[in-house]
Amino acid sequence: MDPNSIVIVSLHSPREKIWGILLEINPSGVTLRGVDLNSFDHFVSQINQLDAERIGLPTIFFPMTRVERISLDEPSGAIPSMAEIFQRKIGRSIMDYLAQFA
Repeated sequence: MDPNSIVIVSLHSPREKIWGILLEINPSGVTLRGVDLNSFDHFVSQINQLDAERIGLPTIFFPMTRVERISLDEPSGAIPSMAEIFQRKIGRSIMDYLAQFA
């Protein structure tokens, strides 16, 4: 997996799944800009509110001791990827959307 890939990081202790953009992966851990997968719909709905402030994604580091799995955010048959869902609901790709915060 390369930097700027859209990924889902599965963690343990406590169990979490984080969706976002991979910034760096090295032996010490994983750095990404992301949101808890359980908060994805809330994140998207906040962006869609007309009077909403600009909402970005936090940059997060997880030590490799917590990382259980990293998977690419890819569609599976008729099931779209989270990035495709984001683009369909927001009208912009996640990369394009986050460029405004760079």
